[in-house]
Amino acid sequence: MMILYLALLLLAVFVIFYFRLYLFAFPTHRLIILMYHQIEEDTCEDLTVSLKNLEQQFSYLQKEKYTAKFFSELGTPASKSIILTFDDGYKNNFKYLPALLEKYNLKATIFIPTSFIQEGYGDYEMMTFKDLRSLPEKYIELALHSHSHQNFRDVSAGFIERDLEKNMQILESQSIKYSKILAYPYGKYPKKKADKDILFSNLKKIGIDFAVRIGNKVNYFPTRHPYELCRVDIKGGDSLIKFKLKLIFGRLKLF
Repeated sequence: MMILYLALLLLAVFVIFYFRLYLFAFPTHRLIILMYHQIEEDTCEDLTVSLKNLEQQFSYLQKEKYTAKFFSELGTPASKSIILTFDDGYKNNFKYLPALLEKYNLKATIFIPTSFIQEGYGDYEMMTFKDLRSLPEKYIELALHSHSHQNFRDVSAGFIERDLEKNMQILESQSIKYSKILAYPYGKYPKKKADKDILFSNLKKIGIDFAVRIGNKVNYFPTRHPYELCRVDIKGGDSLIKFKLKLIFGRLKLF
């Protein structure tokens, strides 16, 4: 029986620390960053959330008094801080997101890979630079997603630095206000410590404040790792119950 109690205790300790549940004891240091992509009225795709589900999720965040923030507001503590992020600059974000954010008094960050805006992305309809300029600054901030959307594990440090500088230069040339926050394309960056150190040094050199990966965990903030903030991936098939669980645990393989 003693062995069973010890095993259960060890399991409880593992769960508390692996899923960072201890942060509930420090609510002003608990930061959730959610990751979305597309919005459509109906969908069965992982990277596309239905309008109905997104509205249910936003309504829940408002009801539970979550404080939606831009990255620039992270210095202001709040007991339920959350950042909503959308990747790639799809036209359907422009169509649906501003009204929903206003309705539920939320904010979101859209990460822009400028090649997608200039050249398109497959068969998807993307926002134009005019669309980006007309997004309401009260509810939406724009940030960086590289220019070419290459996997950072497959390219050199020099390529990454030049690509990010191009990302910023194009936005500036189009008179588009943006924050120096980066979402890694595909959520990937080098695995080897030496390569990571070079990348992070270059990010600091060009003025990047924070960078987000996937990770699927809740963050402790302030952080000693500003270029490794985790996002929780919200899927198109997530029920409201799954969404609520992800706000607690991040993403479990079980759901």
